[in-house]
Parts: sequence; structure tokens; C-alpha cells
Amino acid sequence: MSVAVALTDDLETCLALRRVVFIDEQDVPEADELDGHDPSCLHLLAMDGQLPVGTLRILIEGDLAKIGRVCVLKSHRGKGLGRTLIRAALQAAHGKASSARLGAQIHALGFYEKLGFEAVGPVYDDAGIPHRDMVRPL
Repeated sequence: MSVAVALTDDLETCLALRRVVFIDEQDVPEADELDGHDPSCLHLLAMDGQLPVGTLRILIEGDLAKIGRVCVLKSHRGKGLGRTLIRAALQAAHGKASSARLGAQIHALGFYEKLGFEAVGPVYDDAGIPHRDMVRPL
């Protein structure tokens, strides 16, 4: 699999991917998914040839890079693309913030720990899905 990950201005494609994964697959309410922060974010898009297959966004707030809306199409999961997206996000945020934070679905805690994140705080509900905040220095 030769997937390219890069910063993008193609918000429409990113939102389409997020609709498939979060709204259609995970039953996240559209009002929760579309929170109004996207225009202020950096967006990464993963492309497998001409096919968009993953995305995430980064919201820089002060000295903190908030990584969110991390999604990979079902057809491309389990192949290292999530790891590639997170590493690209950390690189994109480097120099813009000193630490990164994300809200991880509970089943993904181990995945993020392998990328240097540490769980902090209690488990909480986000759109009906248990999450926990995770942080790491940049």
C-alpha cells in the first residue's frame, strides 16, 4: 500500500470521509461531528492513488495542538495508516505548539501509547463513545 499523507485545503473530501466513518459507521450525531472548528484547523488527507482513505484535523490553541477527527476507511484499517496519519500530524504541529492532545476512543489507547501519548484524566462520553484524553510533548 503506497498511501500519501499531506496537508490539504480539500475540506469537502475530509468531511466526506468523516461522514462515512463517524456518522454512518459509528452513529455519531451530525451535530456533534460538525462542530464549527474545521475552518480554524489544519487538515491532513491520506490518498491511496486517487482514492481518499483517511483524514484528521489539528486545532492549534496557544501552545497545544489538538489532534482530532482521526479516521481511516474500513478498507484501509490495520495497515499502519492510522500511525502514519498521527506521525504526520505530530510533524505538522511541530514548531506551532509544544504538546499534543487528543481524545482517544478507549479501544485505541494502546495504539496511541505506542506513539508516545499518555492517558490523563477520567474516561468520558463523547457522542455516545467512551473516550480518554491523551497527551505527549512535541
